[in-house]
Amino acid sequence: MLVYNEQEYIRFRCYYYKKYEVVKGSNHMETKKNLLTREGLKKYEDELHELKVVKRKEVAQKIKEAREQGDLSENAEYDAAKDEQRDIEARIEELEKILKNVEVGDLDEDGHDLDRVSFGLAVKVKDNEFDDEMEFKIVGATEANSLKGKISNESPLGKALLGAQRGDVVTVEAPAGVIEYTILDIYKPE
Repeated sequence: MLVYNEQEYIRFRCYYYKKYEVVKGSNHMETKKNLLTREGLKKYEDELHELKVVKRKEVAQKIKEAREQGDLSENAEYDAAKDEQRDIEARIEELEKILKNVEVGDLDEDGHDLDRVSFGLAVKVKDNEFDDEMEFKIVGATEANSLKGKISNESPLGKALLGAQRGDVVTVEAPAGVIEYTILDIYKPE
């Protein structure tokens, strides 16, 4: 069995889970902030409200109806409703954790600098090798969804794009090798 002193244990947890940051000079952990856009924050708040107000009641009704059918040991409807309830409660817990440590890093309504790529902006790039044009919105890791063109500010491409200007060529190290992108446009997403 390994024995850790408290500081070693904290460093291990920080390295292993990457959800916490060591606060210098102290023996406690600070939870990492979830960076969201205003759009992402509203989406998560709406989903949480829907789950708590609507879905919980629906599942409670399903469980009630299944209980009224009698023997619960062989009641597939009861088992399905309990599974659904467990999934809903897990998602509620996940959303509450996200929203508890949220930091909104969205665009200001008054003239945001569109000269440089920054969090919340959309960027149009060209893959220099394949001559493909792509558009991405820079969002936090929680909101990232590559299928919808939303890339994390913590991803290799997101990191490379942040701070770059129109016309700049950024390089990204990928498993397939180095990929170069030229920034064609920077704009506020709709």
